[in-house]
Amino acid sequence: MTKAENPYLPWLATIENIKEEATSERPIKTFRLVIKDEEVRKKFTFIPGQCIMVSLLGFGECFFAISSSPTQKDYVEVSVLKLGKVTSALHDCEPGDTLGVRGPYGNNFDVTGWEGKNILFIGGGIGQAPLRSLINYSIDNRNKYKNLDIIYGARTTKDLCYMEELEELRARDGVNVHLSIDVEEEGWDEFVGFVPDNLMRLSPSPENTIAITCGPPIMIRFVLQNLEKLGFTEDQIYTTLEMRMKCGIGIF
Repeated sequence: MTKAENPYLPWLATIENIKEEATSERPIKTFRLVIKDEEVRKKFTFIPGQCIMVSLLGFGECFFAISSSPTQKDYVEVSVLKLGKVTSALHDCEPGDTLGVRGPYGNNFDVTGWEGKNILFIGGGIGQAPLRSLINYSIDNRNKYKNLDIIYGARTTKDLCYMEELEELRARDGVNVHLSIDVEEEGWDEFVGFVPDNLMRLSPSPENTIAITCGPPIMIRFVLQNLEKLGFTEDQIYTTLEMRMKCGIGIF
């Protein structure tokens, strides 16, 4: 088995770009990583919903959802919330620095099985990261899906991620973006309240629709309850369960 075939061995990657996403007391940055080995880089593939392990020498390794789309070749992106030792060290990195990358791990979203359906994305805070991968994949394969509805919220305006991209998506036909923050702020003219409440306010139809949600566990809990109230069946609802992952590739 070569190194490129072993998902447990890390590859060296260069930070090509770093973008600030959230600037609150819980800052988030998106890192664009390029695997140094050209052969490995060409072979590296994933499907929206999967994750990678990112390591920084002297600090450790962390597990992140891939936030870029597999349609965007030659690099992979992760969005990192500054929270602990490793994530704090990552936030101190600069373009050109070297990291370790291994994966991908975990199950993926059923992008093929959902073709021909409306897709409803429901995200909260940093939970928008894996949804971003799927959103961009859906945009790049726009003819395969019906309407795309994005419901996304965070604590404050400074906690919202990917705002430039979301504003660009508003201009697309068949794409609806609904934003919210938890507490009212001066100048904010969109919904004020929690994501599950915004979901009920909008009351999307379950007809020919798949709903995917990711965010804080308490948000997911109430989103799932509200989707059921709106008539969504279990086979129409998907979420992420990273905390229950074991080996990440289905061995255990």
